[in-house]
Amino acid sequence: MERNSDFGAFMEKFLLHPPPSSSPQELPLKGLTFSVKDIYDVDGYVTGFGNPDWARTHLASESTAPAILAVLRGGATCVGKTVMDEMAYSINGENKHYGTPTNPCAPDQIPGGSSSGSAVTVGAELVDFSLGTDTGGSVRVPSAFCGIFGFRPSHSVISTTGVIPMAQSLDTVGWFARDPAILNRVGRVLLQLPDVDPVRPSQIIIPEDCFRLLNIPSDRVTQVLIKSVEKLFGGQVIKQTNLGDYVRDRVPSLRHFMDQGNENQAYNIPSLVALSSAMRSLQRYEFKNNHGKWVSTVKPDLGPGISERVWEALRSTDENIDLCHSVKTEFRAALTALLEDFGILAIPTVPGPPPKLQTEGASLETFRVRAFSLLSIAGVSGFCQVSIPIGLYDNLPVAISLLAKHGADGFLLNLVETLYDTLKEQVEVSENTSY
Repeated sequence: MERNSDFGAFMEKFLLHPPPSSSPQELPLKGLTFSVKDIYDVDGYVTGFGNPDWARTHLASESTAPAILAVLRGGATCVGKTVMDEMAYSINGENKHYGTPTNPCAPDQIPGGSSSGSAVTVGAELVDFSLGTDTGGSVRVPSAFCGIFGFRPSHSVISTTGVIPMAQSLDTVGWFARDPAILNRVGRVLLQLPDVDPVRPSQIIIPEDCFRLLNIPSDRVTQVLIKSVEKLFGGQVIKQTNLGDYVRDRVPSLRHFMDQGNENQAYNIPSLVALSSAMRSLQRYEFKNNHGKWVSTVKPDLGPGISERVWEALRSTDENIDLCHSVKTEFRAALTALLEDFGILAIPTVPGPPPKLQTEGASLETFRVRAFSLLSIAGVSGFCQVSIPIGLYDNLPVAISLLAKHGADGFLLNLVETLYDTLKEQVEVSENTSY
């Protein structure tokens, strides 16, 4: 297989055509191509889960995941399976066995993971859209790093049957596109939503503390959004807030996850660091229940970073699991009260542009802590989130995210489509202004 022409993004190529359609109306995804992460079952193919030892010890699937069947029925054609991080346990996108897919937006930087190949196939214009999964950030991170759209739906609204579980309390089926209209069309098929007119957001909340986590000038990100919203909906819908304080005051169970030692570290938000700590505890516990026996028996060859995380998960206990679930319940209630029905929370998707390939783990630590503080907001609440590309800073991709309450996926998809042309205009203005 020629790895160069396909950016190293495919595990294997094949064609799955849409079923013959007798419906008179035009199929919503007719003529579009897509790729799928190697975590989805496809009838007749081994689901590789990013690791050759996994592929070697598992049989070919006997059915195809319902999410794939839904977009095939929508008229799209699948062209193959994509490379992913091993066992979905990384947000970097580097795979020591199958190679690291090349970030089409920034070839010297990581593509982001674990849905690395799925994001790259879209960013490199090899397909129109792709399916990934997002547990701790595996669609949002690579979409931000590759300069494309990524959607993490509300938790549990799309079936994860036929998808290897990572941690069920957090796992979602997600998707990528270069164009907000295609992102929306794919979402409506997967979510089985009718076409409805866009609803105006009641408020757009901008937590200034979250934007202080950026390692580039935060104005470069916030001003693009603020000016676009003012132009479309008027400035009165914009509200500034401090999310960390709000969360600290309304999620009492988080105090068990507060780390007393992080006050002197580089700027972070203690309540959101605690939130990500609760999320990762839950992730480790569920990962161990799902895959601990296989890992202990097979002792797979795992890449650096992933090996440590997997074995740490196997050593984890269930002592804090009830607390993790309390945090989830309290946090969802707090965020629902903040946003109400048609409110939007705007945050950076990640703390800045993608790091360089093969950056040492230690130097990524501040970036990771900040990234998981931001990623855990949708992870723990189960809210839907879209990552939107907003141009370049120092020639590297920049992204912003919008979140809406659980179940408001259709509202959020429509909003992105409504907003994007104006955002693009503001990006052009900002890129011609030096900060």
